[in-house]
Amino acid sequence: MKRTRWLLILTCLLSVALTTDSWARRTHVTPEQKAELAKIQIIYLDVIALTENGRVSPVELQHVAKQRLEEVGFTVVNSSKVAHDVVVKIKCEERKRWTGTTQSGGDAELANAPARLWRGPACLFSYRLQGKDLGWYKETRTDFKDAYSAAQTAKVTDSGMYAMSQLKIKLQQFDFPLMLATEWGHTERLASLLEASNTSKARKLRILSTLSKVKSKEAFPHLLELARDENTEYATEAILALGGIGSASIPILTELLAQPNSPIQAAAAKSLGTIGARTGDPTITPPLLDYLNKNLKHMDSSEDIDFPVLTEVVWSIGKLRNDKSIAPIEELNVKIWLIRDTSEAMRKLRDAANVATKMVDLDYQIM
Repeated sequence: MKRTRWLLILTCLLSVALTTDSWARRTHVTPEQKAELAKIQIIYLDVIALTENGRVSPVELQHVAKQRLEEVGFTVVNSSKVAHDVVVKIKCEERKRWTGTTQSGGDAELANAPARLWRGPACLFSYRLQGKDLGWYKETRTDFKDAYSAAQTAKVTDSGMYAMSQLKIKLQQFDFPLMLATEWGHTERLASLLEASNTSKARKLRILSTLSKVKSKEAFPHLLELARDENTEYATEAILALGGIGSASIPILTELLAQPNSPIQAAAAKSLGTIGARTGDPTITPPLLDYLNKNLKHMDSSEDIDFPVLTEVVWSIGKLRNDKSIAPIEELNVKIWLIRDTSEAMRKLRDAANVATKMVDLDYQIM
């Protein structure tokens, strides 16, 4: 009974830990709506700008938002009378008044979600599919909370127009088009951006981070090419993103784990752990154990340890219970505590080994 209870507890914890931006709030979106979202190409962009003195022209904000969306490949129209697939709404305010949350789900806890306590200048993003609000909200805010004081410091008399000028800068920086493409499941569009020569490094890193959280068959060949090129600055990010593909990535990750390149090996080990935790695929464990067992044979001092790689290997082993993991993890625990080393790298490895021991050997924590 105790073993069963622990298994149930661990399953629940892993389920919570693996909740992503999309999974946190997808229960109320129907399969039909998901299909419609996947086909979106034409966007009706509805932008409003509000100051303390009332509405002002949103033309400049609208121009920036339109340009940003078109960079990602969407077609943007500025009239509701023109045929469109979705309505994207952007509400920019000198003093934010919108303080609600989604009707269901956990957007309030997600990155870039509207801050309930923020009352300064902000732009709120949402969309409507066939007139229905699907509860997706994102927000970008100025670096200051009081527009009037900030305008005075900048020696500008009109605080409302100053707030709008600063929000325009935020619209140029905030990657809401990428967030929308992710929300709508446009992984092929994201993968194409990775290949585009004019895509900035910062955006490529954001795309790779996004693809690491979702299964993206369309992105697989692009990520594979980047992952295999050790000379590219995106190799480790691409390897981490392969973890989001699922079991199909295990062969290439196993291959990369065997390469004599520490950052590549560490990223491959971490991705294998991601796959194991999400899918329960037992084939992630043999390559991880192979690395651990080979290193245990000559682990006599800290100089014998590649800390970044071994630490990721141990964390990943602990994400999927396997009886064959118990003995080597216990041996590792003994060896690393016999080595006199008080470095931060050793502390992290000992922490990983301690947790892995408890995760792979349930009898250890029941006793």
